[in-house]
Amino acid sequence: MLVKEAQKQIGLVAKESGVPIKTIRYYEELGLLKASNRTEGGFRLFDLDIFARLNFIKRTQRLGLSLLEIKEFLDIHDQGDLPCDDIKTKLEDKVLEIDRQIQQLQILKLELGGLLSGWETISKIPEDIICPIIESAEHSSI
Repeated sequence: MLVKEAQKQIGLVAKESGVPIKTIRYYEELGLLKASNRTEGGFRLFDLDIFARLNFIKRTQRLGLSLLEIKEFLDIHDQGDLPCDDIKTKLEDKVLEIDRQIQQLQILKLELGGLLSGWETISKIPEDIICPIIESAEHSSI
């Protein structure tokens, strides 16, 4: 079988995109990518739009979206629609989640600061204490 100029074997796709062959196969298994054909030797062939899809997948992953979410977006795209409304909703949810995580980290930071600032003032350390930095607040509240 002759390889059309508009198709690339998986090895070339991996080399040109920087995405390992194993990852490309995994994405195909999940339905994120589709090989357009195979060579007589069984090598996967991909249309040139593979590079745009791989870039989209990598960019959305860096934004914190899951492969399942990315598949949903690609499925919408493959049906001829733009997934922008769905992506906007997911990104808004992601911003809210980040805000919650920041709040939790600020609380943790205050707790850690309190532990670090007050532990040396403990006068009597029970024998069952491993480290007063961690356990002093715990024992005082028990």
